[in-house]
Amino acid sequence: MSSDAPLPMLGGLSAADFLRDHWQRRPLLIRGAFPDFECPLTPDELAGLACEEGVEARLVEEHGEGGPWQVRHGPFDETVFGTLPERDWTLLVQAVDHYVPEVAELLEAFDFLPRWRLDDIMISYAPPGGSVGPHVDQYDVFLLQGMGRRRWQLGGLVPDDAPIIAGIDLRILECFEVEAGNDWVLEPGDMLYLPPGWAHHGVSQSDDCLTLSVGFRAPSADEAITSFADYLGEQLAASLRYSDAGMAAPGDPAELDDEAVARMRRFILGTLDDPARLAQWFGRVMTQPKYVDQLVPNETPTAPEALVARLQEGAELIRSPGSRFAWRALDEQDATLFADGDGAECALPLARLLASEAPLDAEALALPGAPELLAALLDAGSLAWADEFEADEFEG
Repeated sequence: MSSDAPLPMLGGLSAADFLRDHWQRRPLLIRGAFPDFECPLTPDELAGLACEEGVEARLVEEHGEGGPWQVRHGPFDETVFGTLPERDWTLLVQAVDHYVPEVAELLEAFDFLPRWRLDDIMISYAPPGGSVGPHVDQYDVFLLQGMGRRRWQLGGLVPDDAPIIAGIDLRILECFEVEAGNDWVLEPGDMLYLPPGWAHHGVSQSDDCLTLSVGFRAPSADEAITSFADYLGEQLAASLRYSDAGMAAPGDPAELDDEAVARMRRFILGTLDDPARLAQWFGRVMTQPKYVDQLVPNETPTAPEALVARLQEGAELIRSPGSRFAWRALDEQDATLFADGDGAECALPLARLLASEAPLDAEALALPGAPELLAALLDAGSLAWADEFEADEFEG
């Protein structure tokens, strides 16, 4: 698809238009982004998911028994929902796309953005008045109204040091002023895009308000520098050290002079400025799974011959829910496939296939190195047999 083709989900803007004018720059309200949208789950189903072990969920009560803006963390006993008031609370469940395939399918609509930038789809339910207070997120998000109505108010860009309410488990802004013209009620299928740092406040206007938040992640500077330094530390030889050959005799042996600092600066920057190593680290860090414990490695290694036989019998492999894939070309023939924080060198067509959404069946075996890499990914938990996964889901 051309990046210049108008996209209905972007209000008729093309991907190029959106990326130029809105992405990480300014909000965009899209009425009818998903016409006749049918939410893939109900409030009761969302509550049931919040009761499951291992699912990240929160309950936010604006007027809790222990004071304003009380937060409780799941998993919850189902009886807790019968004790909640009729209004002014919110249930939030993270990574619903990991558990509900119909929710995961929504991500295909966002293929005008890098797949490795995707974080997850969080879904929130709130009765009338329910919200999490005016706040700021440090990531890009598309807020798709799934059911009911929610009022969204925007307050503009907020500095990092904006005061927040102290003493509560939420980062709610002390001061929130609605910008003129940035006050809307969203109906099912409407969507609001918000770049990082934009103050916003969403309040339920109905008793069936479900909002889907499609979030995109980006590492912070401190996370990136620390992670890259750790990765480099595992790659560099111990013999690579600070050097001052040819230096002049110091005027004062206790002085840390400008030349010494300049040498250390060149040493560090020269070590860091390695595009090939940076790319290998970047692919690994951006494919790290959100929840590592969701990947279930095989206890017994898979023989490539057995995998080939099963695929030839008609079986199909699927990418495990929550797994992340990306690829980077090394040359015209080879690439690195990044999968769940690891990297493997393979044929370029194989890397592209595995990182796509295309089926993984016997046709994949025509690519060089496919049996061995598919077996390794299956053993790591990044891939699963489709029939076994469906059986597990049914039993669950």
